Amino acid sequence: MSTQQPTQATGDKTRQALAELCCLHEQHPDKTRLSLLKQVEMKYDLTPKECEFLERNFQNTN
Repeated sequence: MSTQQPTQATGDKTRQALAELCCLHEQHPDKTRLSLLKQVEMKYDLTPKECEFLERNFQNTN
């Protein structure tokens, strides 16, 4: 029986990606939100469902 646990709890990557997205948006207001979303999605290797959540909820916010 394996007692290994995942290295990150569910949602940790999404929270980290969102925090970085906010920082990047402040640092680079000239870049589009969509381009910043794609950047953090790739960096944190988010699942399609996590990507969809971020895109749906944060693509057009200011």
